Amino acid sequence: MQKFAAVVIDKGEAGQSVGVQTLDIADLPEGDVTIDVDHSTLNFKDALAITGKSPVVRTFPMVPGIDLAGTVVESSHPEWNSGDRVVLNGWGVGETHWGGLAQRARLKGDWLIGLPDAFTSQQAMAIGTAGYTASLCVDALVDAGVTPDQGSIVVTGATGGVGSIAILLLAKAGFAVTAATGKSSEADYLRQLGADEVIDRAELAEKGKPLQKERWAGAVDTAGSHTLANVCAQTRYGGTVAACGLAQGMDFPASVAPFILRGVTLAGIDSVMAPRQRRVRAWERLARDLDTAALDVVATEISLTDAVSAADKLMDGTVRGRIVVDVNR
Repeated sequence: MQKFAAVVIDKGEAGQSVGVQTLDIADLPEGDVTIDVDHSTLNFKDALAITGKSPVVRTFPMVPGIDLAGTVVESSHPEWNSGDRVVLNGWGVGETHWGGLAQRARLKGDWLIGLPDAFTSQQAMAIGTAGYTASLCVDALVDAGVTPDQGSIVVTGATGGVGSIAILLLAKAGFAVTAATGKSSEADYLRQLGADEVIDRAELAEKGKPLQKERWAGAVDTAGSHTLANVCAQTRYGGTVAACGLAQGMDFPASVAPFILRGVTLAGIDSVMAPRQRRVRAWERLARDLDTAALDVVATEISLTDAVSAADKLMDGTVRGRIVVDVNR
């Protein structure tokens, strides 16, 4: 394959442009592993890059796509050989290095992990960075000693990619889950994933008291801002909050009260630069605990040419679950 299709973002005097282009393999950036991409995804960060609503892209032209799954076709890296099935999440791909919304990619082998045998490439991308991040969050709660007998776990942004898979993993681990969402019409979907209770996100979205009634043993928060502050204020003594997102905002208008009076732990979750060992462990949890049949409920598949218009829908908040991109159609 000397020619391949890719979503390309460029920027000139007239502003940002984006569309599917035909590129040559010689155009690929430096790297020690070349991959035939089977599937990618459309994440919130990808949507920000494609729509230009946030300065995600650092260099132009850029192929977006922070996730990919595919097969190694050429490698000078000691760990990878032609024919190996691999997955990539993060590492600045789609921001500073060409990403996965393309039929071919060239990357650093150190960024890759082997695709677990439990998943096809399509299923791995139904999981993607969102599911991998959700798994990191669950690992953080378990490592902090949070157990199902201590109470429920609240998941904010519950219909999103992180939230949806966090519910699946938490339910599998035996936790009762409270799903917070602004989409009341999706209550049945959330209960199908394993949520025991569904609440309106408005309960958490406004400024609240520094310390509130104890409700949760822990939390997976994708929102930040007042939502995260209220979640911390309502977490039970000794509980842990895994914070991984900023859908409501980057601010954190809270007090130290939950931390010094109730011993609450705020665990920051970074998926982009997480060490390899932590990544492998997160994917091991996914391979062990995630029912692949549930991915059919969570994921919607689109073609590469549909990715640009789908980014607008994702920014408008009209998408639930995960968007998988089949880059070869």
